[in-house]
Amino acid sequence: MNKNIIPHNYQVTKTDRNKLNKHNSFLIWFTGLSGSGKSTLANALEDRLNKEGIHTYTLDGDNIRKGINKDLTFSPEDRTENIRRIAEIANLFVDAGVVVLAAFVSPYKKDRKGIEDIVGKDNFVEIFVNTSLEECEKRDVKGLYKKARKGEIKDFTGINAPYEPPVNPEIEVITDNQSIEESVNYIYERINDKLKKN
Repeated sequence: MNKNIIPHNYQVTKTDRNKLNKHNSFLIWFTGLSGSGKSTLANALEDRLNKEGIHTYTLDGDNIRKGINKDLTFSPEDRTENIRRIAEIANLFVDAGVVVLAAFVSPYKKDRKGIEDIVGKDNFVEIFVNTSLEECEKRDVKGLYKKARKGEIKDFTGINAPYEPPVNPEIEVITDNQSIEESVNYIYERINDKLKKN
């Protein structure tokens, strides 16, 4: 079947779209435990970028699970497929000239490496939202940790499923003792040069 798939080469390229938008496009991937602050940080960073005229789009775990990935469970195999599909979607957005912010637990190193392989190393910024399990459980915004501790949720990362932290993330924020504003300012400073058109 694959031998019959021949991609069409279009005249308008990512470079053309970046030139039109007056900024580079790439994927900013937030990884960390549930409750670490991934979505909060992605939302705050997107707000700042949007105010500066940067074309953005945020992909979020719960939103994706309600749509394109609603057929997937939380088994290790389905988690891998979940991340693969998200990476492919993000890759299309990056090609469209958009800065993509993605907030997903993405617990496995091999899956995060797979994201980088799909979008390309130059288009991938990995942010480790490093928040202790204790702090995440304390926050428990969605009440998921409580349910996991009671055995009502199986394969819950950090409780009865593993989380493999990034070894050399491009950016690391520790939200136990860092405010949202401080974290966003730090991330922005680190990605600012990458945003600029050459």
